[in-house]
Amino acid sequence: MRASDKVSETWITTPKRVYSSAVTRDACLVHIYPTGPAMGHRYALGDKPLMVGRGDDCDLRIPDHSVSRRHAKIEPSPDGYIVTDLGSTNGTFVNDRPLDGPEVLQDGDYLRVGNCIYRYLTGGNVEAEYHEEIYRLTIQDGLTRAHNTRALAEFLDREVTRSQRHGRPLSVLMFDIDHFKRINDTHGHLCGDFVLRELAACVRETVRKEDLFARSGGEEFVLVLVEAGPDEARGAAERVRALVEGHPFRFETTPIRLTVSVGVATTAGDPAVTPTDLLRIADENMLAAKRGGRNRVVS
Repeated sequence: MRASDKVSETWITTPKRVYSSAVTRDACLVHIYPTGPAMGHRYALGDKPLMVGRGDDCDLRIPDHSVSRRHAKIEPSPDGYIVTDLGSTNGTFVNDRPLDGPEVLQDGDYLRVGNCIYRYLTGGNVEAEYHEEIYRLTIQDGLTRAHNTRALAEFLDREVTRSQRHGRPLSVLMFDIDHFKRINDTHGHLCGDFVLRELAACVRETVRKEDLFARSGGEEFVLVLVEAGPDEARGAAERVRALVEGHPFRFETTPIRLTVSVGVATTAGDPAVTPTDLLRIADENMLAAKRGGRNRVVS
């Protein structure tokens, strides 16, 4: 089954009126996060303002507690589509920047309304971009934009086979946010989602193009390091640990101290080692790091 067959489309249709070339092109929002039945739904933008919120009278109704009854408005203008926050409780964000006034959306922008994320697509090739976005959703975690478990499994299976064929090292790092439940309980799930997004953005910038960074579930992440032996893997794990510990996480006005526990597993191309073995060993070492006091690396 194709990825595009797995999701349905929801259309908000309105007659087109000519404003300028910026508005006559097709434009839509694609639901990226949270996962569930709405993921991948497409909302077409027309020539009338689009009210976004939790209320029954909204054009794009989002039944999520993090969304205000009338949260934001998207309307056409000579420059394109403009988004405005309507004094919502949890804010409207474009590419993780809070709106402090009306802003023109640009092709590819991520629009966050409360806890929900949409991708804004526009242009003459919007249909192709939409299907590309749907494919991306099959391999990428919508919240953190790290790879998902499906992509991780496929990549690791391929690299273990390659390691065995050529006798080259391969390492897996698994790390988990320390006391993540406490963060959610103290500051709320919006803060928890912020922490996950911010951590993923920090780590993603350090990942080599030949490696893979994935969210494996909840507050747990995995790094697969190609042709990295025990010393290189341990060094990479320490860099990740120190990076997270030293990063100034700040949710709204609240500073959040964050640390991670990291487990490392390595193979030198052993034909008996499977992808499951590497993940299991990395997980066991990560749990040992937590038992040992957290904010440390065990290999």
